[in-house]
Amino acid sequence: MQITLMRAKIHRAVVTQADLNYEGSISIDSALLELSGILENEMVDVLNINNGERFTTYAIKAPKDSGEIKINGAAARKVQINDPIIIIAYGAMAIEEAKKFQPKVILVNNQNIAIK
Repeated sequence: MQITLMRAKIHRAVVTQADLNYEGSISIDSALLELSGILENEMVDVLNINNGERFTTYAIKAPKDSGEIKINGAAARKVQINDPIIIIAYGAMAIEEAKKFQPKVILVNNQNIAIK
């Protein structure tokens, strides 16, 4: 049997842009993608801390060290610029593996820079 666990999280990122007319996705500073292990085109859940909205989309790379967290497409209606969000990626694994697994959790400041 396999279960689904959080494998990576970017915690309290701040929305820098929202583009309703873009095709869809969430653009994430590629430095944060690297640190978290979230892959380009990977499915992620986005949780808006301000309004409780939750939605699923896929990650795309934004320029490295840009601090960009941009919500694209229809999901742009679920956020406001400066909303704090949580971005979560999941993975499936066997129960025994899951008992030992440690997810990567990246905390960021209000400029979307990882806190060491």
